[in-house]
Amino acid sequence: DAEKLAKEAELFKLRQQMQPHFLFNSLNSINALIGSRPAEARKMVQQLSDFLRGTIKKEENQSISFAEELDTLKLYLEIEKVRFGYRLKTEMDIAEETLKWKIPSLLMQPLMENAIKFGLYGTTGEVLITLRAIVADNHLVVAIVNPFDPDMQMAEGTGFGLKSVKRRLYLLFGRSDLMEINQTKNAFVVVFRIPNSN
Repeated sequence: DAEKLAKEAELFKLRQQMQPHFLFNSLNSINALIGSRPAEARKMVQQLSDFLRGTIKKEENQSISFAEELDTLKLYLEIEKVRFGYRLKTEMDIAEETLKWKIPSLLMQPLMENAIKFGLYGTTGEVLITLRAIVADNHLVVAIVNPFDPDMQMAEGTGFGLKSVKRRLYLLFGRSDLMEINQTKNAFVVVFRIPNSN
């Protein structure tokens, strides 16, 4: 029982740590927009409110459907698109059979935030972030791909988003093989897998 309580406490702490980082970034963006683009600032406040309302409700429910997780992610992306404007493009290739799959809530937001941060760093043009999801070998398999320039000095970061997701997967499923990171010549790819809980 003590081990179970410790695990639940660590999972709760991980979820609590993820949200403020995104919240502070959004508030800074809203602050920057208030003077020059007040209508967009108001829109971003409403979107942030919708996103936070949804995530607070979902924290009580450890697992949700992948379709619900995608809905939350889309709210997050709408906020980021106000922040980055035309520069941020996203593409989703989602297999129909993935939508009912159970997934830990708020798992993808820190991964997408990481992809946006490093995909847009040091660039001035449009950047495409891709999300793909399939079912394979009785697992939901999700890949998030952002462009990567090996010659570009990367932005400073703690790596918290990637580490926290990997840790959550380990605590929930007792496996350390459910997330992998691959770096190719021009892309950074994060893949995670969720076993079938049915």
